[in-house]
Amino acid sequence: MTQHDNNSHKDRFATIAVGSADNSKHPDEGRTRDVIPPIHLSSTFEWASGDDANAHEYSRESNPTRAALEEQLARLEGGEHGLAFASGMAAISTTILSLVPPGGHLVSSNSIYSGTEKLLTELVADHLGVDVEFVDARDPENIATAVDSETDLIWAETPTNPLMRLCDIRSIADIAHDHDVPFGVDSTFASPYFQSPLELGADIVVHSTTKYLNGHSDSIGGAVITDDDEVFDKLAFSQRIGLGNILSPFDCYLVGRGIKTLPARMEHHQENAMAVARLLEGHDRVSRVYYPGLESHPQHDLAAEQMSGYSGMLSFEFDGTPIELEAFIDGLEIFTPGASLGGVESLIEVPSLMIPDEVSHGSATADIPENLVRMSVGIEDVDDLCEDIQSALP
Repeated sequence: MTQHDNNSHKDRFATIAVGSADNSKHPDEGRTRDVIPPIHLSSTFEWASGDDANAHEYSRESNPTRAALEEQLARLEGGEHGLAFASGMAAISTTILSLVPPGGHLVSSNSIYSGTEKLLTELVADHLGVDVEFVDARDPENIATAVDSETDLIWAETPTNPLMRLCDIRSIADIAHDHDVPFGVDSTFASPYFQSPLELGADIVVHSTTKYLNGHSDSIGGAVITDDDEVFDKLAFSQRIGLGNILSPFDCYLVGRGIKTLPARMEHHQENAMAVARLLEGHDRVSRVYYPGLESHPQHDLAAEQMSGYSGMLSFEFDGTPIELEAFIDGLEIFTPGASLGGVESLIEVPSLMIPDEVSHGSATADIPENLVRMSVGIEDVDDLCEDIQSALP
């Protein structure tokens, strides 16, 4: 997928986002004819046999609201199977724990979300004895060197949190397939609207639905989409029985509702983020901007090749003292200091101030500069956002 040939894809995507749910999955279909999937809060469903058999018996194993969302997620990513989880970390941990046995071997990008890194180092490696090998995935050859006949999973995040690094999904997928190793991609920062890892050869794509998919900062959730039937069977067992970390019906409804406006929101996020990135790049109190949409980004060409847009996430290095940095944050009126991302509102985070323990430890997060500022650029008026930044920068 390239930057210049995606108009028809986006049209199709928008249609799927608005109306992809199949109402035939709901027990009341044919009676109420809901335009949107209703919220089924029931924990259990009436049992029947033969022609009257119900597709849903117990909500942990199958719920019609969740089934509709999971189908929608699969269609958005162009996959066969979708699974909705109680959080993004639930989606990631279920994937890894289901596919990598104790004592196994996992190759991971060394630039990943700090929560994922803690999972890999403190649980998967230390507790389960898995050989977790972190490599710089910006160069696919580093992946190729690390993978061997004992590797159980390749894991990558692109763009990465918070340094906005990319990995070449297609090249790594080719390496994975040569070794018959599943390849999973955390595509949360891009959203399904701007990146299609399965189309590029990945076997698994993971999202924190908390972020862009929901888009309103009022739901915690995660998703896994795959084309691989065997992978799906393992993950579905873990989701429904082994770990039981399903997404609630109400959260499924919130995510499904958010998805309907995903295309419009993502276009606005990207437009605003590009304007903010260009403003910051030209400011004398900013030493570096990390945004794949800028030509100055070292992997801009790769971003243009494998993404159809650049999303609303960016980071920059503040040129000033810690006291000046705190004063800048305090001076903002529209950007709200806080964790998370992908909501309609603009958020700002200084990892060294807000999550210092996560920045100072670990192989994957050790190279995050202390003066790094991460922005989740919302969909407010772009002039207001730029004026807010300009007035707060010393």
